[in-house]
Amino acid sequence: MSLWSPEPGMAERLQHLHAMRLSYEAAPLDLGDLPDAPGTAFAAWFEDAAAVGVIEPNAMVLATAGEDGAPAARTVLLKGVTAQGFQFFTNYHSRKGRHLAAHPKASLLFAWLPIYRQVAVTGDVVRLEEPESDAYFASRPRGSQIAAWASAQSAVVESRDALRREWQRYEDRFRDAPVPRPPHWGGYEVRPEQLEFWQGQPSRMHDRIVYRAATQGTPRLDDAGAWSRVRLAP
Repeated sequence: MSLWSPEPGMAERLQHLHAMRLSYEAAPLDLGDLPDAPGTAFAAWFEDAAAVGVIEPNAMVLATAGEDGAPAARTVLLKGVTAQGFQFFTNYHSRKGRHLAAHPKASLLFAWLPIYRQVAVTGDVVRLEEPESDAYFASRPRGSQIAAWASAQSAVVESRDALRREWQRYEDRFRDAPVPRPPHWGGYEVRPEQLEFWQGQPSRMHDRIVYRAATQGTPRLDDAGAWSRVRLAP
């Protein structure tokens, strides 16, 4: 059954979606293959992804929920990892910013497809202190700093030209001075309660190893004694 009539060629490709599959050939993953601390495990897998040339290995899908409970997902960039969690930066007034104000919980997904691996993270989200946001903002390229002022992220805009004019307005405003961090822009930290390490395997018998907080609250990622590990069925 076809819902619409795409262009010739495209229709043929879409008709073969059911046959598109790849056999993941990788070494099996056992509980003992991962270190006791999830932060150490994440760092090792991140380095593996970077070593084989995965494009932007710090790209992660961030999923949030609005006041009405409706989910939304988008790709953002990981910009810091601490003993507490995973950091990213954005406009507080954006859709994700509004979602996090209503429901300060989120899920992250790192999909390192060339090495058949994923890491999924869920946990509470806290806003970073202003000095931390100031420090990161100061490290950004000047053009990106100006864009943080020029873009009312997630708002409807008239055109691309309107965006360019707004960017130029702030470029002119800060032409002879450093660009300060906008008060509506800063960082968040996702503090995990659970992390799942997924390794693709042949015949869809994938390995899924999950770290779960064994203590109240959100434990440190480097505290091996604060986490339990289990295997999930694929």
